[in-house]
Amino acid sequence: MRAPDLLRNASRSVPHLPSLPSLRHPDALQSLRLHRIPGHAKLGGFAALALALVLSAPVQAKPLKHAKMPRVPTTDARATPLPPELARALAASKVPAAHVSVIVEKVDNPLQTRGRIGPPLLAVNPNVPRNPASTMKLVTTIAALDTLGPDYRWRTQAFTDGQSDGHTLHGNLYFKGSGDPKLVPEEMEKFVAQLHKAGVTDIDGDIVLDRSAYSSDIGELGAIDGDTDRPYNVAPDPLLYSFKAVSFSFTGNPNGTVDVGVLPPLANLQVSNNLSSSAAGNCGDWLTRIHPTLNATPDGTYVAHFSGTYPASCEDKGWNVAAPDRDRFFLGGFRALWQASGGQFNGNVRTGVVPPDAHLLVTHRGQTLAEVVHDMNKFSNNVMARQLFLTLGLAADHNKAPASLARSRDVLNRWLDKNDLAMPGLVVENGSGLSRIERISVAELARLLQHGINSPTAQVLVESMPTVGVDGTMRNRLMNRDVAGNAHIKTGTLDDVSAVAGYVGTRSGDIYVVVSLVNDPRASNARGFHDALISWVYENAP
Repeated sequence: MRAPDLLRNASRSVPHLPSLPSLRHPDALQSLRLHRIPGHAKLGGFAALALALVLSAPVQAKPLKHAKMPRVPTTDARATPLPPELARALAASKVPAAHVSVIVEKVDNPLQTRGRIGPPLLAVNPNVPRNPASTMKLVTTIAALDTLGPDYRWRTQAFTDGQSDGHTLHGNLYFKGSGDPKLVPEEMEKFVAQLHKAGVTDIDGDIVLDRSAYSSDIGELGAIDGDTDRPYNVAPDPLLYSFKAVSFSFTGNPNGTVDVGVLPPLANLQVSNNLSSSAAGNCGDWLTRIHPTLNATPDGTYVAHFSGTYPASCEDKGWNVAAPDRDRFFLGGFRALWQASGGQFNGNVRTGVVPPDAHLLVTHRGQTLAEVVHDMNKFSNNVMARQLFLTLGLAADHNKAPASLARSRDVLNRWLDKNDLAMPGLVVENGSGLSRIERISVAELARLLQHGINSPTAQVLVESMPTVGVDGTMRNRLMNRDVAGNAHIKTGTLDDVSAVAGYVGTRSGDIYVVVSLVNDPRASNARGFHDALISWVYENAP
């Protein structure tokens, strides 16, 4: 498998909205109106690098405190009743109205409206703080785009305490990370090429990983649901390589064998493939029939084992699993690409700190923030969002380490104050929505979305969000309705949470902010209500 095929189950050729014009405040809204979102254009396929789904479990963190009130009037979020068709959809979900918050309001230019947005079209429990699940990523995204800028890039550096003779590095190779959320195989290949250009072909020493950019307690809370082998539970890491997850793909053959592919390539991975293809069996239970395991041996080798039968009725399937031992994972990925490039390295790996007398060999600049939030939001990648949230605190102090959640919350607080976005209901744990304590009201999230679409980075924000019926987590929803291709909606899901938030371009030609948060044990039933809400806004908003 080639690196761009990572998670090919989620990678496909999809329709896409043509780019919105460059939005410049204060004319952003007018620019949007003149280029109303059309539907069903085409775009070539791209690699979906998302490895995150969300489940539930109790966790703890301190709330984000915010006391300063805005100097500009807020949205007039007076309660309004649901129209009959939406009331029926909510009733069908069997979720009580008391456990639902909804707001729908027209996008307006605050300079033209003197900072006051008119009364909402719909408002149900608008000021009740609720768990937003992954729609919390919009808070992190908008704050990061404003404070860091869409062209921000993370740096990963290589140092040595030895010398190179133009071919062999006699000494250790130190990697120092700054939390790049997307240090994927394609980027590591560039890093390898830069090291070769610096005169290093063979390495006579060890790999030392410097993670001092993050506070040592980052990730101590552990998995939200106890399943540490789930990719969505991977903890932040200043040297996060390929999301610290392995993607296995399975393809049945006519001769009864099954091919197993893997990404990223790992030099220390052994695959024990005892699978056979079977004409019998339901594809729905395929994963339980192949008994997948991935374990690390004491010598640092990963052993993946598959046995049993793979139903021939299955199309190509994939299994994604978090890798144990982040040091060994980084080493296996680097060594595979290093050897593929013709380099030699037989040393070990350990965690350490770059010595004061070490000299810099290479600085690799990762992908832009605009590229990162695109993948992060389209596919709701939690570890990318957690890394981005930590970057808020790190970058605010000119990369003065270590980053911490407390510093990032403080930076977010100050950014909210600066932009008159008082949010007394906001509680932030890690900025990703993979949390049981994060909270925000729909009125607060709507204000944030109003700010985002009227900012100079509106283009990047809107295009990072899943397009209804087209791509990302909304690709299979409302596909055959007129709203398909005309709304950008971020989704959020936990066991007891169902959420949508974003922008709907209406049939009338205007743009509306739509936010709905459902917190209830039957929240999964609310998907139909949310789809009905998005479609109703497209069809009926004035």
